[in-house]
Amino acid sequence: MPIPSSTPETTTDGDAEGLAAARLHGVRTRLTAAAAAASRDPAGITLVAVSKTQPAEAVATLARLGQRDFGENYLQEALPKIGALADLKLTWHFIGQLQSNKTRPVAENFDWVHTVDRVKLAERLAAQRPSHAAALQVCVQVRLDDEPGKGGVSVAELPSVLAAVAASPRLQLRGLMAIPPAEHSPTAQRRWFAQLARLLSASRVVHPSMDTLSMGMSGDLESAIAEGSTLVRLGTALFGERLQSGP
Repeated sequence: MPIPSSTPETTTDGDAEGLAAARLHGVRTRLTAAAAAASRDPAGITLVAVSKTQPAEAVATLARLGQRDFGENYLQEALPKIGALADLKLTWHFIGQLQSNKTRPVAENFDWVHTVDRVKLAERLAAQRPSHAAALQVCVQVRLDDEPGKGGVSVAELPSVLAAVAASPRLQLRGLMAIPPAEHSPTAQRRWFAQLARLLSASRVVHPSMDTLSMGMSGDLESAIAEGSTLVRLGTALFGERLQSGP
């Protein structure tokens, strides 16, 4: 399947790749510096490029520069990209709110899901994961605040969802994910991330294989890494402003 070009006619392919390379270098520099400040090995932190609203060519450009993990929020735009770029053998993360009637294409096409927040979702993903595929890597999304419209399981209900994922043979329970309220102060940012880190530590008493904290975006990367993030999800810092609003 051909990959559509997103580069304006006035911009050469070399210009687009040069800009992408500069952005990727800048993000990797931030990640490395944040890891050093936290006395952590940057190799233990995976950069997930959030490619929602971005065309396949923009993803392919970053892939040519060495980026392997990509995050998508919307199935209707993600699936064509995954198909168009199948030969690149990328790792795809589903990071949008997951509805029960859309679990099958997620189970069939993604490597990771960060947003499981109900027992029913875990059961459906496990039943629909193809037998030939590796286990689907799962993070359970936790709702740390009461912001309307935000997904995530409550802290009180977290143990039951973790147990459901852990008991599913086609799923691999990896850790926790959260999208905390937007904060400008690093101190406030870290307070939310520290809460999720404490939940992971407590959960590992029952599920010792949990090793992942999916937290941190373009505006709070440093604070997330300071509190132990192992997966950071960045879009704007890598791609620039979104090209369009999502579905």
